[in-house]
Amino acid sequence: MEVKALAHAKNDSVAVATDDLKEGEEIQVAFLDNNEKTKITTAEVIPLGHKISLKDIKKGENVIEYGEVIGAATKDIKKGEHVHIHNIKSLRW
Repeated sequence: MEVKALAHAKNDSVAVATDDLKEGEEIQVAFLDNNEKTKITTAEVIPLGHKISLKDIKKGENVIEYGEVIGAATKDIKKGEHVHIHNIKSLRW
């Protein structure tokens, strides 16, 4: 199985797709901080460079990337779903 997404830290709730991902595709995610890998199945199409959820995220919950809060979920996000501006908002503005 090929690594097709990268996460920066083990506690990240999202990873970045390193390839265009198809719905229902089982992929490996590599963590850059410890070289561990995990498997995940995509719930929908995810374009190269976009985020995939590594866990279920509840509406209002912080979204973690780089080991840092990058925003909050504007609706429930299921593991394997596309994470982008349609379901998270920045907490910086």
